[in-house]
Amino acid sequence: MSDPILAARGLVKSYGASPALRGVTLDVAAGEIVAVTGPSGCGKSTLLHCLAGILRPDAGEVTYRDQRVDLLAEAARSRLRRSEFGVLFQFGQLVAELTAAENVALPLLLAGTRRPAARTAALTWLDRLGVADLAGKRPGEMSGGQQQRVALGRALVTEPRVLFADEPTGALDTLAGEQVMGHLVRLARAQDTTVVLVTHEPRIAGYADRELVMRDGEIVTAAMAAAR
Repeated sequence: MSDPILAARGLVKSYGASPALRGVTLDVAAGEIVAVTGPSGCGKSTLLHCLAGILRPDAGEVTYRDQRVDLLAEAARSRLRRSEFGVLFQFGQLVAELTAAENVALPLLLAGTRRPAARTAALTWLDRLGVADLAGKRPGEMSGGQQQRVALGRALVTEPRVLFADEPTGALDTLAGEQVMGHLVRLARAQDTTVVLVTHEPRIAGYADRELVMRDGEIVTAAMAAAR
């Protein structure tokens, strides 16, 4: 792989005496969708959080477009996540007091976009995700699948170069999970967003271009996935 957009070299991370990552090395190409799979506790979410700059590894390097993410101060890593990265968590983590449109607009407002433009962009993304009718609803008035589509809109509204998705369908039933993944892959492909996806479900990994299997803090298998 030439000139990966995202790379890790020898990542080590422990929680107390418990090692979570044991020297993980990987490259991710621009526009690629990579699924990281493995049993619970194997280190896949820790790997994603280190790649996204949410956690700092104990040792090793994370490089994004020739920039050492692991060496950045916390404030700089936060700015990177607001501008270049998007993050989608298992439970969406929408702000309960805000409407769907306000939740999606939030990253743009934090980046300094004027409110009318941020709202227009948010409504556009809700429409792309098939939930435009929920613009004025708060999370408590939505189903789990609807909340996750709104959360996906919030993660993509800044048109990030890399989207990190941590078990994005783990809290959803099969139909809702398939809908979320269908939207995620379609929209990521449309704007050439690279995706690093953590999942324990083989059917969800099947949406990726490539699957990395983890065991005990290490990548043990790498293979082309059955991309849809």
